[in-house]
Amino acid sequence: MDFTGHVTSEQAAELLGINRQSLYNLVNRDPDFPKPTKLGRTSLWRTEDLRAWRKKHPAKPRSDSS
Repeated sequence: MDFTGHVTSEQAAELLGINRQSLYNLVNRDPDFPKPTKLGRTSLWRTEDLRAWRKKHPAKPRSDSS
């Protein structure tokens, strides 16, 4: 199997601008979120699937509490 175009959980979280725990929360709670491919114990996501999901679900702007 060719894993070109796939990223690790660390890279997927960075691509989406979230932390790894939030990434796994999305996997478990959002049926629309791309499911990872498993390579042993490592989860890999297709970059294009993550980008497509992010396009449908834009990041919420953070409010400054200053």
